[in-house]
Amino acid sequence: MIDAQAKLVYQLNKYYTERCQARKAAIAKTIREVCKVVSDVLKEVEVQEPRFISSLSEIDARYEGLEVISPTEFEVVLYLNQMGVFNFVDDGSLPGCAVLKLSDGRKRSMSLWVEFITASGYLSARKIRSRFQTLVAQAVDKCSYRDVVKMIADTSEVKLRIRERYVVQITPAFKCTGIWPRSAAQWPMPHIPWPGPNRVAEVKAEGFNLLSKECYSLTGKQSSAESDAWVLQFGEAENRLLMGGCRNKGLSVLKTLRDRHLELPGQPLNNYHMKTLLLYECEKHPRETDWDEACLGDRLNGILLQLISCLQCRRCPHYFLPNLDLFQGKPHSALESAAKQTWRLAREILTNPKSLDKL
Repeated sequence: MIDAQAKLVYQLNKYYTERCQARKAAIAKTIREVCKVVSDVLKEVEVQEPRFISSLSEIDARYEGLEVISPTEFEVVLYLNQMGVFNFVDDGSLPGCAVLKLSDGRKRSMSLWVEFITASGYLSARKIRSRFQTLVAQAVDKCSYRDVVKMIADTSEVKLRIRERYVVQITPAFKCTGIWPRSAAQWPMPHIPWPGPNRVAEVKAEGFNLLSKECYSLTGKQSSAESDAWVLQFGEAENRLLMGGCRNKGLSVLKTLRDRHLELPGQPLNNYHMKTLLLYECEKHPRETDWDEACLGDRLNGILLQLISCLQCRRCPHYFLPNLDLFQGKPHSALESAAKQTWRLAREILTNPKSLDKL
């Protein structure tokens, strides 16, 4: 048994070196190319409207505020200033979302975003995005990369197509630090020893983002109040939880397997599902020794089996917001074919580790 485990770890390490590192290098190159264009567009936006200041910056060869959705799809978060005059309200009525309400006694005129405040005193995510979309459309026509960048129509999101190959969504957002959402109050579960009180304190201090984008749980039934809502996002907190052991290496392998074998019609699976299941696996295996290099094979098998189970039940709860289902709105047939394909993949890796050479 030990021998089989060692063989699998050897093959996974080889896979990581050959496939995952190549994927990372290719994506890094794409990011540099894409960010040049996006920065240029945002520079034009800022000239027209100084409230939208580009926060896209390169730190230690990583772009702050850039999320890789897939090798050809990216999201850039544009952090806005001055959320201060608003109260953060998340009463659970909109899973995965919250609203920003003008604090009592504060005058609208005190806000930098005065014209985007609704009659009932909410800062409208939709109105800000709509204004931003108009500015980006104008900037695309003026910027020095106008020959290679186009706005994608038929969406309320701000999406650019670059060189006909890449899609970048630019999302206005507020950074929230020093508070923690009520809808995530159940985390961490009292009976689960991971991640431990010090890490929990760090994660909560890291805070979360409020994004102006269409919300998973609202598609198809948006009232005006709902379209004013902001989407909760915990990217930095999640990254902090995945530090240490072979967690990030495991995530890299899962993303590479997904890109190569689980990019299916109806797009049932994205890399965020992989990240979410990895976080649940950390809870199931709370000891640091469970994440030694030698355990990489066991952890990945556990995650792939959990993924099959989620696909079959057609439910994948968000790690911090369990009332939010990450499979909401995905076609059942797509989830079913993803379950079959994941099963084939898991069986192949488990019964014949050498098959990773071909995967």
